[in-house]
Amino acid sequence: MENSTIKIGGMSCQGCVKNITGVLTALPGVASAEVSLEAGEAKVAFDPQTIARSALVAAIEDAGFDAE
Repeated sequence: MENSTIKIGGMSCQGCVKNITGVLTALPGVASAEVSLEAGEAKVAFDPQTIARSALVAAIEDAGFDAE
C-alpha cells in the first residue's frame, strides 16, 4: 500500500467530504480515504499496482472539486 495526501479545493461542507470520500473509496485499489474539510485534503491509502495517484486526482476533479 502507498499513502498519498491530495490537496482539495472547493469543499465547503461535510456533504462535500462525504461525496469525495465515497468517490475515492469506490475506486478499485483504494484501501481507505480520510477527507478533512479543515485541512482541505484527502489522505488516501491505495495499491499503486491497481490505481495511479493521477487517477485519484482525476476522480476528485470529476466530482467537481479542484485537486493536486
